[in-house]
Amino acid sequence: METGELITEMKLSKLALIAAIACGTYAGNVTAAQATEIQQVSCECDEPICGCEPVGDEDACDASCDSSCDGMGCGILSKTQGDLGDPFTLFGEVGPYSVGGWVQLGYHSNSAGNRFNSYADHLQLHQAWLYAERAIDSSNGWDIGGRLDYVYGTDGPDTQSFGTGDIGWDNPWDRGTQYGHALPQAYFEVGYGDLSVKLGHFYTNIGYEVVGAPDNFFYSHALTMYNSEPFTHTGVLATLAASDDVTFMGGYTMGWDSGFDDNGDSWLGGVSLTLTDRLAVTYASVAGRFSEPWAGGGEKGYMQSVVADYAVSDKTNYVFQTDWLNTTDLAGDAANGRNTYGINQYLIHQYSDRVAAGLRYEWYATNGDQGREHLHNLTLGMNYRQNANLVFRPEVRWDWDAADAEETTFGIDAVMTF
Repeated sequence: METGELITEMKLSKLALIAAIACGTYAGNVTAAQATEIQQVSCECDEPICGCEPVGDEDACDASCDSSCDGMGCGILSKTQGDLGDPFTLFGEVGPYSVGGWVQLGYHSNSAGNRFNSYADHLQLHQAWLYAERAIDSSNGWDIGGRLDYVYGTDGPDTQSFGTGDIGWDNPWDRGTQYGHALPQAYFEVGYGDLSVKLGHFYTNIGYEVVGAPDNFFYSHALTMYNSEPFTHTGVLATLAASDDVTFMGGYTMGWDSGFDDNGDSWLGGVSLTLTDRLAVTYASVAGRFSEPWAGGGEKGYMQSVVADYAVSDKTNYVFQTDWLNTTDLAGDAANGRNTYGINQYLIHQYSDRVAAGLRYEWYATNGDQGREHLHNLTLGMNYRQNANLVFRPEVRWDWDAADAEETTFGIDAVMTF
């Protein structure tokens, strides 16, 4: 054998061995003759996977691919960066119809402030969630659909329409002191072209964090989200995609967190702008009567939220959110209203398709009984995806105020979708 051929064979054997180990197929010594039978780890820009380009192809990785792939087409970190697989669905989709949900179990050591996690030092079922939806597709003309959501758990009482009157909707559906049921969404939707309209009971478009666990990075919630933002509305909300970069929203709602009874009269709307390939900004506001006298004394005023979402890189995302709420009672007395400010900042880095780390810092100012209170919290968290359906979210959170009162909270939850 010529010297060049020997070197090539040794090189192929080495590559095949690395590939086999990375793919979990190594079972002993691998020869060059076996190399073509072994699935190697190849690169598809930021996502090393097993079983593509042939071993030894020096051009297997495009030059723009992530640096975790070496020059011979092998990504040694495939076990942490590999494909999560296809998500499991219990019911699945049939045309525009889909049924699904998730289960969230969690534990947290303390309950500083009101942020959903109010049942400290207990392993608990936060959300057992089911939804049924008919998604609309109005690209070719008229279409009609809708959605119904149901949740049970310790997040149930916080998700109920507690601003309700005689009809009540889901407000009385408590079970014991901590658990409860809720129907956070029940609406019809009609669309034509770039215009769609929701009619019924639906989530708010205010803020960055949401009620549904799978759509948040952190296990705990910001004080601003819990204390100064609505969760749901009942009414009509229109959405117009004016262009690929501009979307308008506007409609009428019956106050904050109301069921199908009149808890107020308010405007709900805003605009979402894609300013660059990396930066998107959303402004949303609600104004008018938020609640009637039978729901906390009655309240009217204005609330706005501005969320700026900036992609620092392909793997790092920064979000800046500011909220302002200014209300009085129905007689105009500011002493019986709320005047709060909040600034939330999020920095999230995606190390791989399995592992991400995040930081959230919040400054929240509220008019307390003894004057203005300034509250701060810092949360460090991680997401680990076992597969496409299961994510674990451990975090450590520090809360403090201007008087140097401090509290440290450890929390971890698991969210499994189906």
